[in-house]
Formats: sequence, structure tokens, C-alpha cells
Amino acid sequence: MGDAIRRSRRMAGMTQAQLATRTNLRQATISHLENGEGGTLETLFAVITALRLELHLTERSTSLPALDDLF
Repeated sequence: MGDAIRRSRRMAGMTQAQLATRTNLRQATISHLENGEGGTLETLFAVITALRLELHLTERSTSLPALDDLF
């Protein structure tokens, strides 16, 4: 997800600092999110809203391993 956010931010011609200002977040928070280092749902929604993105959820495929098996 971080890669998608980074690509969208760059396509919008924004720096991390500009996105941070638009979302009232710190630039470091944007960096962490783009690098997959976590964040809150509130942070994620602020960023995807500012970038005019949508989040789509779909049913998980049964052929994928369970989350408990991944961690």
C-alpha cells in the first residue's frame, strides 16, 4: 500500500512535505506510511483522501495462507 501511496503522491506532483501539510501530518509520518512502517487508520484515510484515492476491500481468497501463518 505504501508503494501505491508514493506513486500517487508523485503523480500528483507533491512532495512528502506538501502532502503532510495538506493532511496536517508530519513529513516523517508520510515517509513511514510509504515505507510500510505502519500508521493508524485515521492517518491512512487522511492520506488517501488528500490524494483522491479509494480503498476497496474484497473477500480474501481461500488459496492464500492465513494471516496467522504469515506472522
